[in-house]
Amino acid sequence: MSELERKPRSVNPQKRRTLLQWLILAVFSTASALIFAQFGPIWRDQFAKNVTDNYVAPEGFWGLLPLVGGGVLLGWFAATLLLRIVEKLGIRWDRTDDSEKLTWFFGTVIGFLVATFFINFLSAIRLPLVALIASVIGIGFLFTAVSVYALHTMKESLPWYRGKVRARRTGLKILDTNVIIDGRVYDVARVGFVEGQIYVPQFVLEELQYIADSHDALRRQRGRRGLDILKLMQAEFNIEVGVHDRLAPEQGDGVDSRLVRLATALGGDLVTNDHNLNRVATLQDVRVLNINDLALSLRPNVLPQEHLELNIVREGNQLGQGVGYLEDGTMVIVENGRNHIGETLEVMVTQVIQTERGKLIFAEVEGEPVDGRARKPRR
Repeated sequence: MSELERKPRSVNPQKRRTLLQWLILAVFSTASALIFAQFGPIWRDQFAKNVTDNYVAPEGFWGLLPLVGGGVLLGWFAATLLLRIVEKLGIRWDRTDDSEKLTWFFGTVIGFLVATFFINFLSAIRLPLVALIASVIGIGFLFTAVSVYALHTMKESLPWYRGKVRARRTGLKILDTNVIIDGRVYDVARVGFVEGQIYVPQFVLEELQYIADSHDALRRQRGRRGLDILKLMQAEFNIEVGVHDRLAPEQGDGVDSRLVRLATALGGDLVTNDHNLNRVATLQDVRVLNINDLALSLRPNVLPQEHLELNIVREGNQLGQGVGYLEDGTMVIVENGRNHIGETLEVMVTQVIQTERGKLIFAEVEGEPVDGRARKPRR
């Protein structure tokens, strides 16, 4: 992405917690504090009496404060650990093929249905309640593993595996900031050339908002244009925003690197018009759809000796030159066109040069001298 759109601020590698995560942390900490306040004195007194005979139990607020504080810390630690485990499981679940999810679902149902048949047997041998519950859960997990393995061996016969090949998710189109500001992606999508689900990462949306709030008038105008384009696309297409960002957490490596990591994790296609991002993503085996490449491929071919209707709008860099543009924006340099600025006339193509940014066409007005001398025919 060009420096014009880049945010001049550092990226905090620490992820912001959501409201639900804060709520879980608060519930765990409060519950742990209440448990320690209720049972902590009993555990403390019993432990202290085993260590010394002269133990005197503290009473009142100062006796409970260390126990409640320890409970809060323990609850916070347990909730943090649980959230990390759930997040990793969520990432793995998102990367799992739908057919594989169905296999695990049916395997779990079968496993725990089989485990329920053991309840009467385990109850008959009069196991304690805790041991009974633990045994049923253990048997359930055991038969779940057996069921999933059995289902995997029958993939060819299972209806949800037929005709499917386990592969990365395809069809997801991830938009970067520049291509949204550019706006042509909306027209391309509207005529049906962008297939599949369109996805806009939350950090791309935040960057657009940052540019739209800039003090620089040009940056502000570009940012607001990007937001307007995004609003138009949301009105016509089913766009996902930010739901998969956890697959590429913020690591302080910039928006471009995070986009590449996200596209790799999702197996999606990166839609951009940024040349540098295109190269980086291609080197990391990410499929890139470059709007500029699409525009170049759709430009009509122009051959030497072909005649064009052209409006010459300004003079060129060299003596006697005039410059005009085709409808697709291709520049045409007319060798003897300076005297025809503001006129629309027929010119003949003499040379076509392909550059990294597109085609450069040279032409001349037939029958007129070039640089004060007769034009020699090109070989």
